[in-house]
Amino acid sequence: MNLPAFLCFSRSVKTVRCFFRSTSNVGLRLTTGQKHRSIASSSCLWDSFNVQDNADFEDRVLKSNVPVIVDFHATWCGPCKLLGPRLEKVIDSKGDKVHLAKVDIDNLTELAMEYGVSAVPSVVGIKDGKVLDQFVGVLDEDKLESFVDKLIGPSDF
Repeated sequence: MNLPAFLCFSRSVKTVRCFFRSTSNVGLRLTTGQKHRSIASSSCLWDSFNVQDNADFEDRVLKSNVPVIVDFHATWCGPCKLLGPRLEKVIDSKGDKVHLAKVDIDNLTELAMEYGVSAVPSVVGIKDGKVLDQFVGVLDEDKLESFVDKLIGPSDF
């Protein structure tokens, strides 16, 4: 979830729940014991998610009705930390036309091997369950935009 930088959550926050979504606003309810606080944000990255396991990948990526960019990354990878925010920015600008799936290769090694990941960051574009394009390394925003637009297709943007 992409919340404004000025929002900080203390350790006393036990749950964060989204209670509505519109095109311009997101509402959150924070539960801190007996107290509830509501927060509104004008931006939320809904189309980005961390893949939990192979079944989750199949359900949310391979069976997706919209194209999915899969970011194979690692927490120890410096270039991954540069690419991640760039990908999120480009994906967020496309609205519901494309999703971003993040796969930690240390947690899902078999999945990474299945997609031929030998270096990180590796990015794979999947549409209708099939790999359409991929790249390895860090790209600037213009090239990322072209990569995503190619996956979405000319009739969709």
